[in-house]
Amino acid sequence: MGDVFFYHLTQSTLDTTLPMLVDRAMSREWRVAIRGTDPARLDHLDNRLWERDGFLPHGIAGGPHDALQPVLLTSDKAAPNGAQFLLAVDGATIDPDEMSGLERACLLFEGADAAAVEAARNQWRTLTAAGVAAVYWAEEDGRWVKKAESAT
Repeated sequence: MGDVFFYHLTQSTLDTTLPMLVDRAMSREWRVAIRGTDPARLDHLDNRLWERDGFLPHGIAGGPHDALQPVLLTSDKAAPNGAQFLLAVDGATIDPDEMSGLERACLLFEGADAAAVEAARNQWRTLTAAGVAAVYWAEEDGRWVKKAESAT
C-alpha cells in the first residue's frame, strides 16, 4: 500500500508544483494520474504541462489512447492508464481503498483557501483512520519541509 503526501501550497502555485511532482514520478518510471474536479481546470493544467521546458508526454482522459498515456489528466476515480502515482488537485479526493494499487498519492491544496485546508484535514483523518501512511509537507523559505507524519 502506498502512502499519501499532502502538499500545502502557500508560496508556490499548483502550476509550478505539479510539474515538479510529475517529473519525480516519471523519474521512477511510474505512470501518473492527475485527478481534478473541473474540466476547465484540467484543460488549463494540460496547457501548462505542454508549455513547460522539456517534453512531458501526457493526455486528457477521453481519448482513444488513454491506456497508453504515461500521464493522464482525469476527473474519474479509475485511471485507465494503470497509474501508480495519483495527484489529487482542486478538491479531488483520494479513497483509502484505491491506495492498495498505488505506490504514492499526493493531495495538493491551496493554503489561502480555508475550505481547501479543511477538506485536506478531512482527507488526512479519513486516510489515516483507514491505516494509510500520510506525510504533511509545507513550504518554508522557498523549500518543502516535512511538518507531520502519521503514526500508521
